[in-house]
Amino acid sequence: MNIIHTESMPIANGHYSQCIEHNGILYLSGQLPIDRETKKIPTSISEQTNLVLKNIETILHQANSDKNHVLQVRIYIPNIQLWDEVNAAYSNFFEDHKPTRCVIPTNELHYGALIEVEVTAISKL
Repeated sequence: MNIIHTESMPIANGHYSQCIEHNGILYLSGQLPIDRETKKIPTSISEQTNLVLKNIETILHQANSDKNHVLQVRIYIPNIQLWDEVNAAYSNFFEDHKPTRCVIPTNELHYGALIEVEVTAISKL
């Protein structure tokens, strides 16, 4: 088991790893849409979705992978009414790649975020 951490992302506020690699599989912790420089969360769901996916891509690159090696995505949103905007940003990000996906309506997310995304991917090693 290999713990992967990138300094390009905010330090974890809890007792967890950003990413763990095991036998070529990458398990990324749920990511919130926190800007790594300002430590702030954008207001719109489109901006939050784009930012959380960008943050995931940063961690994937640190783990020698990329968005085209994502196997599964779990999306947590407290307001299912926002789904069309989330899906549009998600589709734009992944382009032709279509990982398996699960959308989980939730109660309030930490820090008032409108989205949290967790992925499983493979390493390009």
